[in-house]
Amino acid sequence: MTVGSIPVKVGLHLLDPRLAGWGFPRWGSAAAAGLDLHACLDAPLLLEPQAPPALIPAGVSVRIGDHDWCGLVFPRSGMGHREGLVLGNGTGVIDADYEGPLLISAWNRNPAAGGAAIRIEPGERIAQLVFTRVMRPDFDIHEGAPAPEDGMSGRGQGGFGSTGRR
Repeated sequence: MTVGSIPVKVGLHLLDPRLAGWGFPRWGSAAAAGLDLHACLDAPLLLEPQAPPALIPAGVSVRIGDHDWCGLVFPRSGMGHREGLVLGNGTGVIDADYEGPLLISAWNRNPAAGGAAIRIEPGERIAQLVFTRVMRPDFDIHEGAPAPEDGMSGRGQGGFGSTGRR
């Protein structure tokens, strides 16, 4: 991958030999932001509605190495919208120095009463890995709440949701 004229190398280790046969690594389209991740299961998995999340191996590990980058794991939008499959941790963060196997925390958000179970097949694409830049600000640390004379915008004075809905 290249950012401007700066190449960014990410080591990709295939831990599950079935991945190549499933077409991994594969981007969903030429302009896709996310690399599809497969469920490296030995048998189908049934996720019941509202049951605790399951950790599903993605069959890969990555070595990002450059601390200016990280990986983010997101659910695939169609499965989340149509079937209710989301990540149990919202978004997975892969730090540049993490080199262990990637696990997908899969959760069925469908209602417990009358909601559909989700069946995940071995090799099914269930999540996506997006690589992005990391910015670390230099903090200007102050003790206590800001005073109005500090030139603050005044936002936040009304609390959570104070700007209304529209």
